Amino acid sequence: MVNAPAGAGARRSAANRAGLVGFALTAFLGILWAFASPIFSVPDENAHATKAIAQVRGQLIGDEVEGVLHLVVRLPDEYRYDPALLCYVDDENRSADCGVALGDEGGQDWFNTWTGAYNPVYYALVGWPSLVIGGDAGVIAMRIVSALIGALFVGAAFQLAVAGTRARWMPLALAFSALPMCVYLMGSVNPNGLEIAASVALWVAVLRLFEAHGHGPPAVFSRTWMWVVVTLASAALVTARALGPLWLVVIVALAALTVGWAPVRSLFTTARSYLWLGIIAVFGLFSLGWTLVGGSLSSQAREGDAPLVGAGFLEGVVYMLRLTDELLQQAIGEFGWLDTVIPAWALWSVAAVVGAVVFLAVGSSQRRDAVVIAVVIAACVVVPVLVQARSVGQTGIIWQGRYGLFLYLGALIVICHLLSRRTPDRIARLSVRYTWLGGVLLAAFGAYVFLFVMYRYVVGLDDRITEMVLAPEWQPPGGWPLLVTLYAIASAAYAAFIGRLGVLVARLDSDLAPVDVAAVARATQGDASGSPSA
Repeated sequence: MVNAPAGAGARRSAANRAGLVGFALTAFLGILWAFASPIFSVPDENAHATKAIAQVRGQLIGDEVEGVLHLVVRLPDEYRYDPALLCYVDDENRSADCGVALGDEGGQDWFNTWTGAYNPVYYALVGWPSLVIGGDAGVIAMRIVSALIGALFVGAAFQLAVAGTRARWMPLALAFSALPMCVYLMGSVNPNGLEIAASVALWVAVLRLFEAHGHGPPAVFSRTWMWVVVTLASAALVTARALGPLWLVVIVALAALTVGWAPVRSLFTTARSYLWLGIIAVFGLFSLGWTLVGGSLSSQAREGDAPLVGAGFLEGVVYMLRLTDELLQQAIGEFGWLDTVIPAWALWSVAAVVGAVVFLAVGSSQRRDAVVIAVVIAACVVVPVLVQARSVGQTGIIWQGRYGLFLYLGALIVICHLLSRRTPDRIARLSVRYTWLGGVLLAAFGAYVFLFVMYRYVVGLDDRITEMVLAPEWQPPGGWPLLVTLYAIASAAYAAFIGRLGVLVARLDSDLAPVDVAAVARATQGDASGSPSA
């Protein structure tokens, strides 16, 4: 039996502080996006928001209306919808000033939402502010609630990431959860934001839970708390979108591959695990049942609605493989309805951090860890390809890069988890420098993206950026200068938080004796017979 590390109390305290600060900063960034984004400028937000508004007023699904393509929901007067709201969509050179306000007298009291039959859980969580506040302010209030819920999951991820007995590289891994696309979606009325946040928490919590069933040092937090996080994150993930149950299976399978067979077997042969697994199963079955019975599966698309409608599986595979680089770019650099594209040069700051982490992990890993890294990276490409190709005949190619963020972030978490398990050596000692540098680069990217998106909506990209000051055409609540300043300050605070957390965790890890690391390695890298793998 391996003794508990002497600094368990210090690590627990550090983990709790990391969770609180991670929650606060993530929530603040998401709320700033909630104010900065023009109403319904986020992809599909008009469909999601009108569903939420109608659902909390008793319209669980919506009605079929002859001659209308999608389900129709009725809207109260303060939420009357005018298509002119989105007059600037698909035209990056047109500011958001042309749009009318939600609730305008010229709007219609209904909306044909393509999300009408979607799982109701997310919409119940975020739709209730619309009962109290109307118009544009009501949508912003729903966005704020969404940002707070997402930040809770990210905060839990920070807490459990730091709580591990080896966590040198985990602060850098979680820095990616504050990428502008992530907090942008969390601060919107779109279940994709909840899906991303819940998946981050689930990746970290499942890895820690498996470790807690191994033979390494005792966990800083109880298994019960880890199960609470795993259960809540799983429930949020499986109900956020129709493919949520599949994403849960993918995450658990890749996490199990990461830690090895021994702790996985221990978890599934522990009787207490089945209470929590049963709760997760209930949410999963509810989600599957709603999707199959409630009619939220995609209907047959018409030719011209999307590329390759009616095509075969192999055609879909080839098409998706060719889209790989474009999907990665979409995941971090295409905002709005894919009409606000961040300059390619700016994306290299994110690519540099990702590349450095992957290069270090592959170059310093043993054979088994290298295989795990290869598998999780391959999953980032293969899973979207197979899922989209499977339905291409019915839907055409509708996959967007943001749908894969749960995989991209998870791959980075797994890679940094494997890096953190290494014994103290030169690679381990690089964690502090890389964490500081990575945090700064990611924060600078986030601040630039926020300013760029503001530029696009305030004056349009065909005007000089100086026109934002000299002749702004559209202003978000509070004005763009205030929001940009606050976002820059919050980004700097986030970079400092990540860097200082990296220093603290490295100091806590340095207190562990080499024998502890060896014991953990034997427990987590063993094969089915318990012997170390080659």
